[in-house]
Amino acid sequence: MESWVALFEIFLKSPAPETEASQWLHQAFNASSSTTPITTSAFLSLLTKPSDAVVIDCSSSSTPSSTPSTKRVMFIETLPSTIQARVLSFLVYERQRFCARDLSRLARNVLSGNQGLDFWVKRAARNLLDALSESNYEWISCLGLDSGEEGVDEEFESVPGWLKEAAGANDILLPWLPISLDELDSTTFLGNDDDSVDFPKQDGQNGGEELNEVVEEMEIDQPANVPLEPEVQEKTTCLKARIMTFEPSSKAVDLATEIRQLCLDKGRDSFVVLGLIEPWLADDETASVLISHLANGSEEELSWPSQVLCTVILPKLLFLEEPASRVLVAAITEYCKLHQKAAVYALLFPLIFRREGINNPICDVITRIIKECLHPAHVSAFCQKLFCGEKDERRIICLPCHQHLLSNELVWTESLFNLFQIILNHNVHLTQDSIDHIVYQAQQLAVNFSKSLKFGNFLLCFVTKCSPLLKSHKLLLIEAVEKTSTLVTRSILSKLANL
Repeated sequence: MESWVALFEIFLKSPAPETEASQWLHQAFNASSSTTPITTSAFLSLLTKPSDAVVIDCSSSSTPSSTPSTKRVMFIETLPSTIQARVLSFLVYERQRFCARDLSRLARNVLSGNQGLDFWVKRAARNLLDALSESNYEWISCLGLDSGEEGVDEEFESVPGWLKEAAGANDILLPWLPISLDELDSTTFLGNDDDSVDFPKQDGQNGGEELNEVVEEMEIDQPANVPLEPEVQEKTTCLKARIMTFEPSSKAVDLATEIRQLCLDKGRDSFVVLGLIEPWLADDETASVLISHLANGSEEELSWPSQVLCTVILPKLLFLEEPASRVLVAAITEYCKLHQKAAVYALLFPLIFRREGINNPICDVITRIIKECLHPAHVSAFCQKLFCGEKDERRIICLPCHQHLLSNELVWTESLFNLFQIILNHNVHLTQDSIDHIVYQAQQLAVNFSKSLKFGNFLLCFVTKCSPLLKSHKLLLIEAVEKTSTLVTRSILSKLANL
């Protein structure tokens, strides 16, 4: 346990525990001795180690004092809730280093072991399960079948020695599988980079070419091109007509019920149905009733909740030029509290990548979602994906008819600077990768926004909040700030001089 004290101190005190703990773990791997090995399996063994906890049942008020009882729990469950949530968030961040099966077992045991589980611990455990449930083929590499990767035989999931010997003797990896090692080339089954579609990149203004650029940069979920039955198409036409007609709340509830039943019928593509109904044409009051009564299934489900958000709410916000109505914002925040993952992929990402950039009304809505629906650690992860994420991480869910409203890169506006300043003031700790990207953008944008006070205020907040991670960028930031001329330029330079 002594060898892990420094790591738990990071979880207790660090403002950015995921990044700092990752660095500590990497250094500990290289410095650990044989007597006190620092390994991923050892850390998971510590977290799942059985411990005796004293539990006092205070549910009965008839007795002045209750008799304490001993309960068998995992070590992680004896930690404060804040530390538990941070440890689980770290495991999500570094899940590639750990055995997916063991991580999944840990998360499920945390969720099933305590009925009064803290909200953020529960959320972090479910996020870990979400991250592990994403379908990929990395487990094949763990079996040593992908000879193109080095170091695949980690401390877990490696092929047993006796199986390697049998494979070497018989020239067959598995005796009961009539496939030789030469035939088990990963490119045979999974394909390679040459098999992927290469969308052309051009600087022209052709709408189709620009759409290809968006698809290449970001994974965009869209409905399958599956024809619907004639009676279903007639039903969607009727529902669309009712959508565009103002109806009392009671009738709007019945309308939501009919839409949900039509969309979720077995074997039917709900995305196609919603695209034909066009629920975004409803007025704000009707739209608020629709999203409130279109909920279905688990709060952790992504597909249906994201489709509801991107067809009922997203188009309204993409065209928003005036402050959104209170009834609509209230309905959006209540829905996003239940479906946080859908809110990120079906609202936040598409709005951030709006082709014209976000304006003040859109910034206000995003701010409400971030403050009221997401934990600061989740916002930090969102920013990490936004600035440094791969194409599959920048997943956007929207209808094809709205894709032309999105850009393949961030469009920096004064409202976007204001949004990131709000995020920093909301005690969101950015990762080093995100910090590096922002510094690079500040260099590129300093000339165009040299007179912008919002850009200056953002830089001042950025330097103030992230000063421990900016020391290596001091000269670059000074060079960028010197290109500006605002009321806060001198204040920023003064803070940079003290780094």
